[in-house]
Amino acid sequence: MIQDFLSLDTFEAERPRLRALAYRMLGSGAEADDAVQEAWLRFDRTDLSQIENLAAWLTTVVSRVCLNLLRARQTRREESLENFTADWLGAADEDRIPQEEAELADSVGLAMLVVLDRLSPAERIAFVLHDMFDVAFDDIAHMMERSPAAVRQLASRARAKVRGTGTQTADPARRRHAVEAYLAATRTGDFEALLTLLDPEVELRADAAVTAAARPLTLQGALAVARSAVAATPRARFTALALVDGGPALVMAPLGRLSVVIRFAFAGSAITAIDVIADPARLRTLDITLD
Repeated sequence: MIQDFLSLDTFEAERPRLRALAYRMLGSGAEADDAVQEAWLRFDRTDLSQIENLAAWLTTVVSRVCLNLLRARQTRREESLENFTADWLGAADEDRIPQEEAELADSVGLAMLVVLDRLSPAERIAFVLHDMFDVAFDDIAHMMERSPAAVRQLASRARAKVRGTGTQTADPARRRHAVEAYLAATRTGDFEALLTLLDPEVELRADAAVTAAARPLTLQGALAVARSAVAATPRARFTALALVDGGPALVMAPLGRLSVVIRFAFAGSAITAIDVIADPARLRTLDITLD
């Protein structure tokens, strides 16, 4: 019984910090409470003698719960700015303490919460933990099961978006160099080189005309996209650099007949999105100049 009280007191001492952490990640007081409650349930059934750093362990648990909630939210795509704002104000939750909610929101700022809501789940977790709570990249990497370099890049990209520079891209020469390097790595099947060019959260979209199943395809993440590029190595010899609507791109033209255009989007010099176009109607709308 005494041990139970000690455990409860230990957790309650961490609760304010955990709730503030969850609130900044989720932007929702109700979801922050849910995340902390889930952390308590895991804490309550864990052998504490096996935990060396309790604060770090609880941070990891809450961060992973928040990441799962953010991913589920993104999948449902149910969040609107109106609902987000109403939840932030706490108007519909009589059980919440208005003063606490106001202090939490004021410490972050509504504008910041809205900007954070536009980040991907992984960007948001990396940015909040590192920039707001000063958690080391190595520790965040362990929490997110990613490499420290990937987490550092996620935080950097999030930081750029928060500061209003997230839509900026590299200069034309750097974009061209990245596309050239992508083609060279694809031709040689250089998997590691492809990974250095791709943003960790890169997304590849291919229209229905590209796939044998005749339906659109989406790949998410650098590993999946790099694997698909390596699989396309035999076709890369029919591929050349071109300017498509003024930007560097790749065109595939076996026997001189245009069949596929591959367009790229960037954050800095990292490739963040790849659009593979094979639909003849879409191809006809593109302004293509061979380089």
